[in-house]
Amino acid sequence: MEKHSILVVDDDQHLRMILHETLQSCGYEVEIADSGEQALEILAQKPFDLIITDLMMPGIKGIELVAKARERYPNIGAMVITAYGTIERAVEAMQKGAYDFITKPFSISQIESRVKRFFEYQALQIENRTLKRKLQEYQIDTKIIGESPAIKELLQHIDIAASSDATVFIRGESGTGKELVAQAIHDRSERAGKPFRKINCAAVPETLFESTLFGHEKGSFSGAYRQQKGIFEECNEGTLLLDEISEIPFALQAKLLRVLQEMKIIRVGSTEEIPVDVRIIATTNRDINELIDSSKFREDLFFRLNVFPITIPPLRKRKEDIPLLIDHFLDVYKNKYHFEKKVIAPSLMQKILNYDWPGNVRQLQHMVERAILFSGREETITEKHFRFEEEGSRGKNTALIPDEVVPLAEMERRMIMAALQKTNNHRTKAAELLGITVRTLRNKLNEYEQQGLMEE
Repeated sequence: MEKHSILVVDDDQHLRMILHETLQSCGYEVEIADSGEQALEILAQKPFDLIITDLMMPGIKGIELVAKARERYPNIGAMVITAYGTIERAVEAMQKGAYDFITKPFSISQIESRVKRFFEYQALQIENRTLKRKLQEYQIDTKIIGESPAIKELLQHIDIAASSDATVFIRGESGTGKELVAQAIHDRSERAGKPFRKINCAAVPETLFESTLFGHEKGSFSGAYRQQKGIFEECNEGTLLLDEISEIPFALQAKLLRVLQEMKIIRVGSTEEIPVDVRIIATTNRDINELIDSSKFREDLFFRLNVFPITIPPLRKRKEDIPLLIDHFLDVYKNKYHFEKKVIAPSLMQKILNYDWPGNVRQLQHMVERAILFSGREETITEKHFRFEEEGSRGKNTALIPDEVVPLAEMERRMIMAALQKTNNHRTKAAELLGITVRTLRNKLNEYEQQGLMEE
């Protein structure tokens, strides 16, 4: 096991030598310095686990030494030695990052136990960080579902990206889970716990884009009644997801490039540069090379974003994950709608596996939820409950339309009856579930009663 290293700093030669001898006999690697200035010189040459420094010394005092050392070497521990009359100053040193203080006079056993306690505390902190990382890994593995080679490779890429601060460029079709991957990278990075913000570049009006990203000063344009921070400032020290980056107006791409290169923003209506510390993740579902060739996206901005590229495979290229995804969604929605059991019929599962899934995981999720509602009290979900969507399916799956095709009015009736069953005939809750008013629901039920369609 590697020895812990300690730097002892004291202008009292006798005390320096006692501490050096005592700690060395305990198995620590010990070096000494007679001043704060010399200590900083030694720290610049090699790393230490712990500084033990006298509080009152000529030149750089113990408080200042602790502050400077902790600023330059955040992982280093610090303990201060103080007389009874300066305990308040010792408390100040602890506020600057010192772990403990020792009052004079002290015994050898006190020094030994205090130092031992510090390294036990340090080991516990390391263990906690390790456990936290493992918990994050577990949480991510349960969100990104699949055991296919493509998903295993994706998880490896997430690990690598999370261990760095490089800009990540995620490509994938709509519904593949680009935002989920971005969140996973943030959660496993050193920025976890700091802000994670998302901006959908396709949803921001061009006239508000610069203000949304960089903020604005009061009176900088019509409607700017007060100073407003942009998303870069709000996300400082965290991660910013620029979703659908391909939709950013071409005129603003040069400004974004400058911010990414310099990590400084200028609010609209100001000339002051504001430094920011933001990790960038960008996504697109479009052919970025085609956009570059047609002069709709700056090539230099692409190069700046594409430091660590990740491509998410479409669902049709990892169909072995579909049964796992279906089991997950069945659990989610049977709990949401209070069913005890829901399973997919084998014949339906085969059709699901043969389907092309143009909308990817998001489409599968929505179709499973809809099938659970259609199935009502039936435990087994069959072809009559599952509606394959022809639109956007690449023209390959017309044979997969279920045998039973019902009018929209009948489909609506089944949805209403299913919602009432899920809510134990609570009309207000059923209306909320369906996204309609209670009055509309009441009118529909009156129609079904007049038509003799209330048997379900």
